Amino acid sequence: MNSYFSSDFKLAILGGGQLGKMLLYETRKFDIQTLVLDPSPEAPSKIAANHFVQGDLMDFETVYNFGKQADVVTFEIEAVNIEALEKLQAEGITVYPSPQTLRKIQDKGVQKDFYTEQNIPTAAYKRFPNLEALRLDLTANQMSFPFVWKSTQGGYDGKGVQVVRNAEDLNKIIDVPCIAESMIPFKNELAVIVVRNPKGEVKSYPVVEMEFHPEANQVEYVICPARIDEQVAQKAREVATKVSEAFGHVGLLAVELFQTEDDDIIVNEVAPRPHNSGHYTIEGSYTNQFEQHLRAILDLPLGETESKTGAVMVNLVGEEGYTGDVFYEKIEHILALKGVIPHIYGKRETRPFRKMGHVTIINSDLSEARKIAEEVKNTIKVITK
Repeated sequence: MNSYFSSDFKLAILGGGQLGKMLLYETRKFDIQTLVLDPSPEAPSKIAANHFVQGDLMDFETVYNFGKQADVVTFEIEAVNIEALEKLQAEGITVYPSPQTLRKIQDKGVQKDFYTEQNIPTAAYKRFPNLEALRLDLTANQMSFPFVWKSTQGGYDGKGVQVVRNAEDLNKIIDVPCIAESMIPFKNELAVIVVRNPKGEVKSYPVVEMEFHPEANQVEYVICPARIDEQVAQKAREVATKVSEAFGHVGLLAVELFQTEDDDIIVNEVAPRPHNSGHYTIEGSYTNQFEQHLRAILDLPLGETESKTGAVMVNLVGEEGYTGDVFYEKIEHILALKGVIPHIYGKRETRPFRKMGHVTIINSDLSEARKIAEEVKNTIKVITK
């Protein structure tokens, strides 16, 4: 057994945003030494890492030289140099989730093809090398409006995803390799976080329900447990576990799902890392998602995934029309509300829809928690000084 705790063992984390910062709460708890690489000199993780390196996550040499200093390498963002991870792995450094898993997930076209090969239910789609090819298909009536456009690389937080309802909407999308997905009429957007360690031990968290912001295409509320039928919840966990086993990933896998009008469960997409839909676990679960990711990648026994209580999470994002030094207006008002716990990510500059923090509302009565969540949303404003 490796000695990870209060030892010379080093964990390298690629990416130093809020997910890295929250992961570092847990490495601090266990006294595990960490190295963090991020392009920003002001990365939220900088204050909590043992060693912080500023550098480009997509640059082969930077990632390779950074990873060489560690025993285990992990990441909090998918946009990292996979070739460097493969070389590190070939040289005996443990990389989890593996570069092989990341290859299947990093490109959304490859990810969709993988679901088809593995008989995992997903929306019908077609891949295109560029916008021109997509336009040609529409002109030839090979495809029709409406559909969901997704760039195959680098889209997250609502960027790189667009609902295309008519020819005019095509002007809003960028000319990159992409997929067009048929629109699925769904009742609910759900997510299940699955955790798996190298021994193949697998656990899943309860199903959460995600309510989206109509314009920003970002999650506004995450509700746990999801307000759905027990059989649907069971099916969602089974599908998510099947996805996890197909990828053979190690660490956390957040599986985003649609519950169709007929109560079928289909896979939207996955993220091989801690995820926005799991932030509620910090206060709401026996083992939060960040500790669970650590347990998995270090091949330690997995923690319990059950919830202690009902929880609703609200994302704090920059208000439209404000760019500059951040100011959390009326944060003291929400601190006075029952069961409200804010998390501020440590980004000094706000801009419209930028994720700046989140607030968890803990309450055994979910409808009460959802009401308080709405009050939080309407009270606190992320603006500039």
